[in-house]
Amino acid sequence: MTSRSAGTRYARALFDVANKEGDVQQAGRDLVSFNELVSNHESLAKIFANPAIPAPKKKAVVAQLIAHGGAIAPIVGKLLLLLAERDRLPLLPDIVVAYQSRLMDHAKVVRVEIVTAVSLPPDRVAALEQGLAHATGRQVQLASRIDPSIIGGAIAKVGSTVYDGSVTRQLQKMKETLTAEA
Repeated sequence: MTSRSAGTRYARALFDVANKEGDVQQAGRDLVSFNELVSNHESLAKIFANPAIPAPKKKAVVAQLIAHGGAIAPIVGKLLLLLAERDRLPLLPDIVVAYQSRLMDHAKVVRVEIVTAVSLPPDRVAALEQGLAHATGRQVQLASRIDPSIIGGAIAKVGSTVYDGSVTRQLQKMKETLTAEA
């Protein structure tokens, strides 16, 4: 099992429990803050990733961090201690990504990335956002990027689906059609 799929399973379990017992948003914030704490301290990250350090010692470190870290949701604390006990703390970044994805899905929010050749005016971005929200039936979190190599048009990435309406892609299709007929 890959770390990504294992992280997804832990995130799903945490989300399900948080949804029944507590606040899913708070659990997400606590998970992110603990992950940032670990990733911002190189020595902590090395300790948690080192297989030579026994799991009970890692669990003790996590317990101390939880105790001194302030208010953390009990279910997040239990998950962190479980990860330490099973020596699965390196999965934490994957768990955070999967949990954030689950939170967005729960809130009916979809991430959309728009790539254009030139900068779009704010009214055009707002119109795109509205149209995508209507098409997907979800709230849209739009990020735009400029890539002059697409010549014109736009590429929209909605979740994991890519809609390529760039001039570069259209020219490529025409070339494929012409060379296939020759």
